[in-house]
Amino acid sequence: MDLASINSQIANAVANAKSVAGATGAMAGSGGTGFDFASSLDSALKAVSQSQTRSDELQKQFQLENPNVSLEQTMVAMNTSALSFAAAVQVRNRLVQAYDQVMNMQV
Repeated sequence: MDLASINSQIANAVANAKSVAGATGAMAGSGGTGFDFASSLDSALKAVSQSQTRSDELQKQFQLENPNVSLEQTMVAMNTSALSFAAAVQVRNRLVQAYDQVMNMQV
């Protein structure tokens, strides 16, 4: 599984969600505060990215034998980032599946 293709698919889904949210907001008017799906998806993906960056940094520090970084801390960070990435992939798959179902609906 190529990470670049996953990131591009997620970026496309976010862009589509933003365009749909903009069109829906224009049709419904600008009254009230609503849930912004695109921004919450964006913040969740940023959190996954930060988790992976932290895990990579801890791995590097552990390999350099930094006394402040333990093996347990590194392994927990690695597992956390792996789980969050797997969850993001599952969300992406569900979003693509839902988008396909909506696009195949007859109006």
